[in-house]
Amino acid sequence: MKLIYCVEDDDGIRELIKIALNTADFEVIGFEEAKDFYEELKIKVPNLILLDIMLPKTDGMTILRDLKKAPLYRDIPVIMITAKSMEIDKVKGLDTGADDFITKPFGVLELVARVKAVLRRSGKEEDSIIENNGLVLDYSKRTLNYNENSITLTYKEFELLYYLMLNKGIVLSRDKILQKIWGFDYEGETRTVDMHIKTIRQKLESAGCPSYIKTIRSAGYKFEE
Repeated sequence: MKLIYCVEDDDGIRELIKIALNTADFEVIGFEEAKDFYEELKIKVPNLILLDIMLPKTDGMTILRDLKKAPLYRDIPVIMITAKSMEIDKVKGLDTGADDFITKPFGVLELVARVKAVLRRSGKEEDSIIENNGLVLDYSKRTLNYNENSITLTYKEFELLYYLMLNKGIVLSRDKILQKIWGFDYEGETRTVDMHIKTIRQKLESAGCPSYIKTIRSAGYKFEE
């Protein structure tokens, strides 16, 4: 089941969106303002975000800019919700990285259709499940299993392993990994990557899983079968 976050301060509209998308077999979590949304985003990454422009404290356009600056979140599809029909709002949103716009008031069928269309275009209609010889990572559900044995990783460990598995067979440098997982503004050292790789290997081996992560001398790391 695809997970959708809805950031909308109007209780009635937020509840309408949840009911409509639940009926269409989507899981929906609603947020009244940015603070709770950001906290939940650290725990679980959704398949799509519905984002109202007019919000208290932090407006939707600011949230959108923050998302597009973050390596971990920039690829999440975003549909902006607005009561305005002004062309300039749509232009600003699309230029910032929004995938679509829906204007209040909107119909339930239109909402569901737009969500499905954006998911198809983004390639995120299906859950991101990667399997490698018994090791199964489900990005949508944030689970990792080896031969049905659950393996618990921290947030960064999970993101790092997912990135390696997604690029199976490709050597990824420490700098590239730092930029993707920690962000361009990260001020730490490349040793951070080594420490996380070490911990991931230990957890995989504790579950009886072979060490698929290979160290490529003077180059970086590669995930192999």
